[in-house]
Parts: sequence; structure tokens; C-alpha cells
Amino acid sequence: MSQTASDSLEYVRKRGLGALAEKMGIEITEFSVDRAVATMPVEGNTQPAMLLHGGAYVVLGESLGSMSANLYAGEERLAVGVDINATHTRAATSGTVTGVCTPIHLGRSMTVHQIEISDEHGRRCSTVRITNLIKERPGS
Repeated sequence: MSQTASDSLEYVRKRGLGALAEKMGIEITEFSVDRAVATMPVEGNTQPAMLLHGGAYVVLGESLGSMSANLYAGEERLAVGVDINATHTRAATSGTVTGVCTPIHLGRSMTVHQIEISDEHGRRCSTVRITNLIKERPGS
């Protein structure tokens, strides 16, 4: 799929990130088939020990990976998550984290994306991998 960066960001604005991502304060700053970047605040997304909740990393990763897969799939098809995993290697306790999503595999019926999530000092906190199945959009 060939789109300009502004077309791709408009795609995100038009489609939206979903209620959960919005509640968590996720903001897309860069978006294309080859690379998507978003930020998320630590505050408001912590577990009782005041560390960024592991599930929050996964929500950021899935938001980026699923949106990227759907951009790649195009208007006639729909990408749906079938597998996700995360490895947390450092705790974020303040500020924002940034997720950078890149494709590992872009196929006819499946995509795999890796999302590297880092703190404000550039230290990796979590690595998320998501697999999406691409299928015909219902009603197409």
C-alpha cells in the first residue's frame, strides 16, 4: 500500500485508536506501513507499586501493531490480532514511554510486528510482538 505520511496520520485520526488507548493517553506521532511511533504517559497507567503496569505496555504494543497491520491490509480487508507476547526488561516509573513498531513479516494473510518500548532516557522497558491475521472485511 502506497500512502504518504500525512495520509497515514489522517488514517489514524479518521479511524481512531479506540476507547482504551484514548483513556491511557496514547498518542501516535509517526505512522506508516514501515514504522509507527506512539507515546504513553506512565502516570495513570501504573500498578500498585507505582511502576508502569505490564498490561499497559501490551496495550501500547497492540495499538501500534494492530493499527499498522490494518493500514497494510487496506480498506477492503481487516487485520485481527491472533497472538501477542511481551517481555518486560525495565520498569518505567515516571514520564512517558515511546513505542516504535516495525514489521517483521508483511504477508498476504498475516503480519508480524515488533514494538520496542523505551523510557525517556532511551532505555528499553518492554518488547512486544503481535501477529495479526488479515481477512476480508465483512460486507466487502
